[in-house]
Amino acid sequence: MRDRADFERYVEQRSARLLRTAYLLCRDWATAEDPLQTALAKAWTAWRRVGENPDPYVYRILANTHASWWRRRWRAEIPAADVPDTVVADDADLVGSRDAVRQAVGCLPPRQRAVIVLRYFADLAEDEIAGVLGCSVATVRSQASRALAKLRADPVARSATNLGSR
Repeated sequence: MRDRADFERYVEQRSARLLRTAYLLCRDWATAEDPLQTALAKAWTAWRRVGENPDPYVYRILANTHASWWRRRWRAEIPAADVPDTVVADDADLVGSRDAVRQAVGCLPPRQRAVIVLRYFADLAEDEIAGVLGCSVATVRSQASRALAKLRADPVARSATNLGSR
């Protein structure tokens, strides 16, 4: 039986990694906090029923929350008279290749982006990703293959990584 202390330990240990995963899905730090908070709130309500490894359950909530928010989101730009003050950049923005890869991954369709983020950034196995996304392992493989093909075709991503040499 899992209790409140288990949940608190889980959040303390995993929140940074979960936030990074949410960021890679959303591509915005402020936006990433919302689906993470929603995922943790939903996980808390079912915490007693979650098995010994809560990661797949929480990643699935996170991916589903992102997908549902992405479908509802308005995608038009909002013009502004003044450019807002720039926020202090994080260390990832200092490295050009990280930014190029992040932008290339951000251009992928939501399902392919989720597969790439969960596989290469959250280090989940194909069967775990299939469980998180509620699809078959074959679907995960095909989505990963298509996503990697798109990334290989992207000249900016190819120059920032070794994708072109594979």
